[in-house]
Amino acid sequence: MGALAGGRRVAVTGRQGLSRRERLEAVQFYLLIGPWLLGFVGLTAGPMLYSLFLSFADYDLFHAPRWVGLDNFQYLFASPYPLSLLWKSLGVTAYYTFLSVPVGIIGSLALALALNSKIHGVPLYRTLFYLPSLTPAVASALLWVWIFNSKYGLANAFLRSLGLPGPHWLTDPYMVIPSFVLMGLWGLGGNTMIIFLAGLQGVPTHLYDAAEIDGANSWQRFRAVTLPQISPTIFFNLILGIIGSFQVFGSAYLMTGGGPEYATYFMVFYIYQEAFKTLHMGRGSALAWILFIILLFFTLLQFSLSRRWVYYEGEQS
Repeated sequence: MGALAGGRRVAVTGRQGLSRRERLEAVQFYLLIGPWLLGFVGLTAGPMLYSLFLSFADYDLFHAPRWVGLDNFQYLFASPYPLSLLWKSLGVTAYYTFLSVPVGIIGSLALALALNSKIHGVPLYRTLFYLPSLTPAVASALLWVWIFNSKYGLANAFLRSLGLPGPHWLTDPYMVIPSFVLMGLWGLGGNTMIIFLAGLQGVPTHLYDAAEIDGANSWQRFRAVTLPQISPTIFFNLILGIIGSFQVFGSAYLMTGGGPEYATYFMVFYIYQEAFKTLHMGRGSALAWILFIILLFFTLLQFSLSRRWVYYEGEQS
């Protein structure tokens, strides 16, 4: 192509193709991302799409899937017993979420604030508080079964030493969910604390200096400087906390088996019962997609509400 410049046609040449170096970088990029991409397609996206298909099929692992349309969803929502279990599992999960997420957020933030102090031995303390979160789920569950044993457990032994009666932690329907929340304190020093710690270390120090010059005390500096600055971190941990609380399974399976009296019949435990105990894989997949839709709804709701309280530096209100 050409263009007129001063009465003369001047050739305008566009860049054709990639240079040798750019092609080499593109090849390296796809080679490096390839293993993750294969894993994502084979272990995440593929199974999700297959479970979506199974939610509309009758499948028991031993026979080929048979398309049944909306029968699985109709069974879950129209039959009295499955519907009662669905509402029970959602109620148990919501109750646990209502208790555990605030406790986890506040506890992890408090621990991160303490470990963000400039005192001697902070790296050692951070390591010691993080170590319990590395305990395997099965080992942790068995440990807490022993701690919460109503007759021989450490928790009741400590209470009896103070002259207090020991509750039935895992066999009382009214105590078992608070016991699970108490057990969650074991992991306060885990990833949530680390994320909070990173957020706290990213707060500009000159903001604290300016607030101190203005006469702000420690609580005022925390409320006016720290909280707004780490609000994106709080929001991130809140999203992860809600998602994680809706996916409780291991502790209920190992410690209570969904009891007592369905008090720990979490949504994921209900999915397990339908899919792997009764081998109704189609119904289990339908329940999994119901859970996915619920989590998607609450996540989008949190993103919508975050505009009112999450502060991003450089973003005008």
